[in-house]
Amino acid sequence: MSLPILHTRTPRPRVPEAQLGFGQVFTDHMLLMDYTTQAGWHQARIEPYGPFALEPSTIVFHYGQAIFDGLKAFRTPADAVVLFRPQRHLRRLNASAARLCIPPLDEAFTLAALQELVRLDADWVPRTPGCSLYIRPTLIATDPALGVHPSRTYRFFVIMSPVGAYYPEGFKPVKILVEDRYVRAVSGGLGAAKTPANYAASLLAAEEAQAQGFSQVLWLDGIAHRYIEEVGSMNIFFVIDEELVTPPLEGSILDGVTRDSVLALAQSWGIRVAERRIGIDDILAAHGAGNLTEVFGTGTAAVISPVCELFYKGQTIVINDRKVGPWTQRIYDTLTAIQWGTTPDPFGWMVAV
Repeated sequence: MSLPILHTRTPRPRVPEAQLGFGQVFTDHMLLMDYTTQAGWHQARIEPYGPFALEPSTIVFHYGQAIFDGLKAFRTPADAVVLFRPQRHLRRLNASAARLCIPPLDEAFTLAALQELVRLDADWVPRTPGCSLYIRPTLIATDPALGVHPSRTYRFFVIMSPVGAYYPEGFKPVKILVEDRYVRAVSGGLGAAKTPANYAASLLAAEEAQAQGFSQVLWLDGIAHRYIEEVGSMNIFFVIDEELVTPPLEGSILDGVTRDSVLALAQSWGIRVAERRIGIDDILAAHGAGNLTEVFGTGTAAVISPVCELFYKGQTIVINDRKVGPWTQRIYDTLTAIQWGTTPDPFGWMVAV
């Protein structure tokens, strides 16, 4: 692959790995590629990380025609750098693109370009256990014109950030507020696409929840306000009567790569798995009967996040005495061991850089 690379002359400032938060520090370089209706996707290149200019009339600012994704690179004990399921992330990126009328990327070429970017900034991949390199591919509409219609030009860019734990609590149980007023998405809308609009719709509820001491919001469906969908930054799982239950993909929640990985792990262990609609009243009933034993969230950023408490309409549901459950711990330990290369990868998920 011929990919022009403009090397930075001044490396970007770093912070000690023990002080890494999430998405606060960025690597030396970024990947860029442009699209026009005449040339298609073209001019792929790697440049030093930095700003690029867009006109104030650019479509993305006014009509939100944009998508993104997020994946991670890890450093193994042998000092190799590997990506976790990049093909599936790129496939999801193209699925989001289709929903937003954005032309698809060539996934094979984009993966090769992404590997080149990570290879160039490989020294940024943390060596501290629990840390990783977060990779953010983004696609935005770039036509400088007003009017509600799909753009004819686009920019694809990838930036990268060495990260620690997504939640300040780290791998500790978090408290979640079940949202019963606001609506994030409905089936047929944008809920299944990873687009900024989904996250903008969640901000107010998340701010109010955090002001009350909760880490995140658990969304209910937008019609009946009954069926559980997903957490603001994660898919959600419940262990009920020795069965692993998660809401199905019905067009209003994200097809999480970590979610899919957890399902594959559980099935490989012979655990009963169900993707089915489940109401908040079902959760209350299971808790009351003593059958709700664990709750956890899954996502690229948080990986696995145990939940110790759900709060719904004045009622607090305490899960597993606020401790990490055995299934949650086993899934976290196994998934992170595969990602960090400390255990074999029977699924072929890890891709070398």
